[in-house]
Amino acid sequence: MTTTAILITGTSSGIGRATALRLAARPELSVYATARRPETLADLAEAGARTLALDVTDEESMSAAVKTIEAEHGSIGVLVNNAGYGAYGTVEETDLTEVRRQFETNVFGLARMTQLVLPGMRAAGHGRIVNVGSMGGRMVFPVGGYYHASKYAVEALTDALRFEAAPFGIKVSLVEPGLIRTGFGDTAARTLADSAAPTGPYSMLNNAADRQMAQSYRSRTLSAPPEAVAKVIERAATGPRPKIRYVITPAARMLVHSRRLLGAGVFDAYLRRQFRATAR
Repeated sequence: MTTTAILITGTSSGIGRATALRLAARPELSVYATARRPETLADLAEAGARTLALDVTDEESMSAAVKTIEAEHGSIGVLVNNAGYGAYGTVEETDLTEVRRQFETNVFGLARMTQLVLPGMRAAGHGRIVNVGSMGGRMVFPVGGYYHASKYAVEALTDALRFEAAPFGIKVSLVEPGLIRTGFGDTAARTLADSAAPTGPYSMLNNAADRQMAQSYRSRTLSAPPEAVAKVIERAATGPRPKIRYVITPAARMLVHSRRLLGAGVFDAYLRRQFRATAR
């Protein structure tokens, strides 16, 4: 496979940063690392990546980044839609302004970036799109309903796109990480704390969810470093036969398949045991 340019969104930290560093180490690739604040990407530039400002919630920013790369390379060889975050809170208590903000990044930004690169890929007759979803697009934990909804949307968009883009030589893969030791867990905990009053009707559940997340992200058995995801994204972006889906971490694979095989009732019983909380 000949890859002219790889565009990665959300490379200021975590999975995106690890992916940019890994791919930039390959001299045959032209890696464009992007973030809302390009000054946060100095170390990626030193590692060999090109850096650009790109905010996936801003049309002008997205269009400008794509045009810059296409002007230099003719088309974008690979788009890695990585930008995203998790805002947590119960369905009742979460401010819908925050929900819309999360969907703008996790869903609409991903969709618009895809729209912008596809004409060039179609004209070139080849390309790859790697969407970073989550095991949370295959199963749902309490107090994460809106985040999970955004990742379920990524699942649906990816499945439709894979079929639509195939006749033009464009391959589409979905990467579904489990618990990855990045700033994601801290963001989730902070937004959960901000979403409801400490003595509200869901306080017991929120406290249990906070404890559960903290314990899970600390566990070396349940979680993995961002480099584990970067390695898989590299395979999806450059390997000869990219898979449709990649579920990352053994714990994530176990949970996804358990949810599918056991059904909703049994999985709900498992969650009640894990979270040990009831509504007051």
